[in-house]
Amino acid sequence: MGTTKYPEHAVADARAQAVLDRLRAADQAQRDAGLPQSQRTRNITAPTGSFLYATARATGAKRIFEMGSSNGYSTIWLALAAREQGGWVVGSEILPERVEAANRNLAEAGLAEVAEVRAGDAAALAADVDGPLDLVFIDAEKDDYGRLFLAVIDHVRPGGLVLTDNVVSHDCTAFQELVRSRDDVVTVTLPFERGIEFTVKR
Repeated sequence: MGTTKYPEHAVADARAQAVLDRLRAADQAQRDAGLPQSQRTRNITAPTGSFLYATARATGAKRIFEMGSSNGYSTIWLALAAREQGGWVVGSEILPERVEAANRNLAEAGLAEVAEVRAGDAAALAADVDGPLDLVFIDAEKDDYGRLFLAVIDHVRPGGLVLTDNVVSHDCTAFQELVRSRDDVVTVTLPFERGIEFTVKR
């Protein structure tokens, strides 16, 4: 596959790897330039992407929903896993220009047949995604995590996963207290990269 700036990207084929490299470099450049959050794509880290891929593969997830796709960097990781096991990914993004960018990036990565990003509020879109869902990835505004979780959890199959990013790098106390107050899930905070809440539906 050749060399890549981000070793985690080596799990992808050359076509997807090139897109992952480009998006990761662009995101890092935005951070290095000190752009405000509202102007950044705010992608997950490459190790987090590799974790998503590995988790989806290990659990055999075929029906995957992403709440907060930005320009599709994380969606590509999920789609790479879904493609290998005959599944699909539906992403969601509230900013129309990023929806367009995400779907262009998925097509460029050769993944348009197994993944798409839809425009709109993730909580509203959750009701229209064919379920039951095997895996949900939440990476949106942190103060919205609780609302998004409540909108999707009933669509997750027993034994299915909800993975939520940034629970260590940001104050997600209210969200974590909400999840821990429920008896229909088991949840663990993983201190990996920016922190992932690993929640299993009972």
